[in-house]
Amino acid sequence: MVSPPTFHPDLGASHQRIHSDEWEEIYVVGDVHGCRPTLERLLNRLDPAADELVVFVGDLVRKGPDSAGVVDIVRQTPNFITVRGNNEQKLIDGHKSIPSLTDDDLSWIASLPAAISWDDSMVVHGGVDHRKPIAEHELPELLNMRSLTPNGSYDRPYWFETRRDDPRIFFGHTVLSEPFETPTAVGLDTGCVYGGKLTAYQCSTAEFITVDPETTHEERSSDSIVDPERAPPTST
Repeated sequence: MVSPPTFHPDLGASHQRIHSDEWEEIYVVGDVHGCRPTLERLLNRLDPAADELVVFVGDLVRKGPDSAGVVDIVRQTPNFITVRGNNEQKLIDGHKSIPSLTDDDLSWIASLPAAISWDDSMVVHGGVDHRKPIAEHELPELLNMRSLTPNGSYDRPYWFETRRDDPRIFFGHTVLSEPFETPTAVGLDTGCVYGGKLTAYQCSTAEFITVDPETTHEERSSDSIVDPERAPPTST
């Protein structure tokens, strides 16, 4: 049996461990960003049964037209769960607001875990830095991790391109031109709110399932959309 990861003491109970043998299938879905019609189109493709689990990588909200509608779908569906993303954290911290969200919605958002794990897999929004143990990661890193450079942002090397360690990390946050998969990292934010696709990963078949959005809700410069590549094993 694979032991669950250990987290930083400051994260408290912000980790949800699930048991994969309780589910016939597990899907992981990328950043939705308030694009409810696109999410509904993807869910029609997946058609998850009640004994199939759908896990979201966070950033359900902001930028798209219907954050409240996306939150409602995930909140009200018993076999849907999600980690928090950096955009949920902005609501929790009071840095951003969405008038259509109710107080109950905001309480639910504040209760979201920073990580969800099962077997040898873990879902976080941003990522992890493989140069140190997961137990040394604080919340901002799990929500915002992207580059391994001192200044971060969009300068290579990216953590997911160079990661070679277990557990396998499912993540969003970094907008990718296409889904990314190695044995230790699976990237699912393919920019549906920016006119890209909404992507899901079916764990039993290792298959990506994508749908197109109905429209582009927000423009994004091409230099902040990453063409992912796997770095050579010698890279650090």
